Amino acid sequence: MRNIRLIGLLLVGAMMLALPAASSAQVSLSITIAPPMLPVYSQPVCPAANYIWTPGYWAYGPYGYYWVPGTWVQPPQVGFLWTPGYWGWGGSGYAWNAGYWGPQVGFYGGVSYGYGYNGVGYDGGYWRGSDFYYNRGVTNVNVNINRYGYDRPYAARGNNRASYNGGRGGVVARPNHQQQVAAREQHRPETSMQREQQRGASTNRELRASVNHGAPAIGATERPGAFGGRGVVPTRGTPARAEATRPAPKANHPNYAKPAVKATHPNYARPAAKAIHPNYARPAPNVRRPYSPQPAPKMQRRAVPNTARPNHSMPPPNKEQQKQNQKRNG
Repeated sequence: MRNIRLIGLLLVGAMMLALPAASSAQVSLSITIAPPMLPVYSQPVCPAANYIWTPGYWAYGPYGYYWVPGTWVQPPQVGFLWTPGYWGWGGSGYAWNAGYWGPQVGFYGGVSYGYGYNGVGYDGGYWRGSDFYYNRGVTNVNVNINRYGYDRPYAARGNNRASYNGGRGGVVARPNHQQQVAAREQHRPETSMQREQQRGASTNRELRASVNHGAPAIGATERPGAFGGRGVVPTRGTPARAEATRPAPKANHPNYAKPAVKATHPNYARPAAKAIHPNYARPAPNVRRPYSPQPAPKMQRRAVPNTARPNHSMPPPNKEQQKQNQKRNG
């Protein structure tokens, strides 16, 4: 039973790898397991003028789902835009609807791939004659390379990272009239560079969902098929490979960080216990001398000269005068 299941997976994977070159019709085979959520990553800078952004997606192979990083590609002809592929629930499983090139963007399941693909149409730019005008508000372009552009940010439609349409947890969306018209227009399948991007992703073990559990190491690349170098962008939360393999600075380097002293080292300083710790020692209060009132200083009397009012009355009479007064008053 195990061998039969493995052979079935290999056949499904081989047919899935051959889908891009076939057509944009829905696949007859279906997968009963839903694809993982879309990873979060930054968009690399556009390498040249008139390149179109093709978002990343989950493909299916012999080892299950694997992530195909988003990349910038040259369209098959001037005036064509890219309609991304999407997974759709068909009632008994998930089927892949391949993407295509055409004069306008069609229905891609309402999946919000980001960077202009917010679920309906494409807000990353438009063609004017033979030049593509980039919306710098949602795409990462170099103004020295991409001279034509404008700035018109758009509000993202929620925070839904679902990578499929319909089913449990999928995006609920149906094609409108304009998208139905776009589906009947002239189409071109994936270019050879896009197929090279998918083939390279199918052989990269780090991009398999069974290995990365929905968090691939590479989120996007600047050019198709280039999975190494400066143009590779990791998913958010995944460290860049260059940073992971960079050796630590030596002790004489200015960025060298001295390791912390371990608890067993003689110079280890045990951190102070917090107030809620049972061994916390409350700091001693500041000791001040007790207050003792001092007696009021004694008042020293100053020597004040006698300024009493003089007595201008007559002195008392003597005895002789008294006798004479008595005789006079008789």
